[in-house]
Amino acid sequence: MNYDNVMKLALERGFYFPSCEVYADAQAGFWEYGPAGVGLKNKFVELWRRELVRRDNMLEIDGSQIMSQSVFEASGHLSSFADPIIKCKNCKSTFRADKLISDTTKIEIPESADLIDFDKAISENNIKCPSCQGEFESSRKFNMMFKVGIGPDGEPAYLRPETCQSIFVDFPRLYKTMRGKLPIGIAQIGKSFRNEISPRQSLLRLREFYQAEIEIFCNPDKLNEFEKFSEVQDVLIRIQVDDTPKQMTCKEAVENGTIPNRFVAYYLGILLEFYEKSGIDIIRSKFRKLSEKEKAFYAEVAFDFEVETTAGWLELVACNYRSDYDLASHAKKSKEKFEVMDGDVKVLPHVFEISMGIDRSLYSILEHSLRDDKENERIVLSLKPYMAPIHVGILSLVKKDGLKEKTDEIYQAIKSKFDVFLDHSGAIGRRYRRLDEIGTPFAITVDHQTLEDDTVTMRMRDSMKQNRIKISEIESYLLKETSYP
Repeated sequence: MNYDNVMKLALERGFYFPSCEVYADAQAGFWEYGPAGVGLKNKFVELWRRELVRRDNMLEIDGSQIMSQSVFEASGHLSSFADPIIKCKNCKSTFRADKLISDTTKIEIPESADLIDFDKAISENNIKCPSCQGEFESSRKFNMMFKVGIGPDGEPAYLRPETCQSIFVDFPRLYKTMRGKLPIGIAQIGKSFRNEISPRQSLLRLREFYQAEIEIFCNPDKLNEFEKFSEVQDVLIRIQVDDTPKQMTCKEAVENGTIPNRFVAYYLGILLEFYEKSGIDIIRSKFRKLSEKEKAFYAEVAFDFEVETTAGWLELVACNYRSDYDLASHAKKSKEKFEVMDGDVKVLPHVFEISMGIDRSLYSILEHSLRDDKENERIVLSLKPYMAPIHVGILSLVKKDGLKEKTDEIYQAIKSKFDVFLDHSGAIGRRYRRLDEIGTPFAITVDHQTLEDDTVTMRMRDSMKQNRIKISEIESYLLKETSYP
């Protein structure tokens, strides 16, 4: 199944849709989640908390979405957070330079490359404006921060372009009040805002998007003194350094220098395990090690976790070893102390970051899970049961003869424990198909036999098998089948 199939599902079944779509002046790059999308997103976030945050007793915060100008002066965003753009001399249309070059010629130029590299590629390949075939002005940088004015005088501040900066500026207080000890992970989930030049493909490039951020603060002298590494040393990961991804264990990756140390390898390993449990086809994933030109200005070492889709390889997670760049910068700007004691040694912690794009992750899960079951003439969203927006549909075969009342009784008994959909109307086959399409793993049908022996039909989405079970066993059955691993 491809991008268009996922879009059709998203729009018709309430996963996501454009914001303000009833108005002609609605801006691109803003999308909203419907009921099915919210259900899937909430399950994804809960899995993230279970598999990453709680696994290592990380702290979770909820920071402000608007932050002072000083924060972004210190972080480098005001001077460096920019994309290359080109403007048509004739029609004045503006395009992101690296994307236009890639789409036109398949030549990949990193967005962090020098401006002269974009101008050279446009000239040598005779690239014209897609709108009017006009010539382009010289490329320039465009800062993607959303600026806001606070109070009657409009004091300058910015919508956060990433969720990590509040983690950094809050670090001294959190470390002290929570009795921190290195290494310590601090997590945050929430919205970030980037004034993208050409947002496109729904959830794949947004101006307002969800991030799940984890920053692990560590002593740089102890990166290979990490006992938890043994938990993932045999996990197989695919890493691309040059042109071709190679599969190896986390232990082998450290030993041959592909991953710099055990500390980084541990977090790459548990990240892969998380995505496998979320429903991503791990065979179609890789960690790509970024070159010097590609990686962010603050990163010493960087890996992107990428997943193959019909829309191309998507970056879902940026994994950056940020060294002490952030804490040192905020300490210098704020004149506050960010050093902490690690045993008897005073340390300015280094940071390893796991910055996850939730929206792209959800799109990838949908595409990897959606299939066309031609034999049975149905579309099936084969989500993991614990990831499904609706755990179970409860259906009455007909609305008469007391079946509706019995169905309502079962619904009332379990609706507070599971995500349940109640349906009395339509042919039973069509109702099954609708549930299959939104990923509901189970369907309970109440029929005339139910009134005789208190049993119902339990139907499985993927196999379409049906079994009779007692009403008294429904809760324990669903609890077992829909629990997180």
